[in-house]
Amino acid sequence: MILRGHKKGVTAVKFSPDGRWIASSSADCTVKIWDAKTGALEHTLEGHLAGVSTISWSPDSKILASGSDDKSIRLWDISTGMAHPTPFIGHHNYVYAIAFSPKGNMLVSGSYDEAVFLWDVRAARVMRSLPAHSDPVGGVDFVRDGTLITSCSHDGLIRVWDTSTGQCLRTLVHEDNAPVTSVIFSPNGKYVLAWTLDSCIRLWNYIEGKGKCVKTYQGHANKKHSLAGAFGTYGAEPPYEYAFIVSGSEEGSIILWDVSTKNVLQRLEGGHTETVLSVDTHPTEKLIVSGGMDRTVRVWRETAPPPESVLEPPADAGTPANGYDPETLPPNPFAEG
Repeated sequence: MILRGHKKGVTAVKFSPDGRWIASSSADCTVKIWDAKTGALEHTLEGHLAGVSTISWSPDSKILASGSDDKSIRLWDISTGMAHPTPFIGHHNYVYAIAFSPKGNMLVSGSYDEAVFLWDVRAARVMRSLPAHSDPVGGVDFVRDGTLITSCSHDGLIRVWDTSTGQCLRTLVHEDNAPVTSVIFSPNGKYVLAWTLDSCIRLWNYIEGKGKCVKTYQGHANKKHSLAGAFGTYGAEPPYEYAFIVSGSEEGSIILWDVSTKNVLQRLEGGHTETVLSVDTHPTEKLIVSGGMDRTVRVWRETAPPPESVLEPPADAGTPANGYDPETLPPNPFAEG
């Protein structure tokens, strides 16, 4: 599906946690809510006075938060399309990244004012201000149990914070020190994935030692725009299920990498005509949504998986061409346990 309606570039796209909706934010000051199955436009959320760079769903999929260049964060009721009466005011510059906590009672935000704020959602007030970075904050995220926050910045640093105390527990920095524009925790909470302006995406183990970069993914173009992506799974049922990373590119394509091998699994080309700024994966179905500077939102579906006979080859068959070889391909590193 191609979802049209935004008048300027699409800055972020997100499936709702329940998989029913797609939210898209745009430089045209609006957020749109689309039906994930049909592509029908449900609501256009209007109220911001400048472009909207970032969106985040509440865990129950009933509320969407949006952060804007008007320095405010707004909450929207998805059933009515109406904004909550009290915007979150406190940042002194563009709000560039937001994320709901897993319980939905807190919101973390990062801004061009170099600060990271932790908000009480019900009271719409700042609970804690983290003296985070010395340059604009590009990304923020909560770990799956809500105990940690990660933030990243154009200063080249990725930081991991204790949510309850506001203490910085880890500072991750790569020797190239490229500006970090986006960061997310892995689904199992053991890694941090970061996008940098040297056309790399790096996977960090922040738990061991001082933290170390364990994988680097390349093959996309990313020198000037803030790109964001997601984790997903492919293959059959466990143990034949593998993790992938998906990201847009400044060339207009979407790239999928196998997490363990770092191999490029697929390039989705011929869709977007300009930079793909944001990509997300459906929580249950094999769908990907992308948004870009060509003002479109696109929904991609996985084609039929290989037949079972390919997934479990006879002993003398060697390695199947598609790489589904349980002997050589590591298991999904983000599986539970």
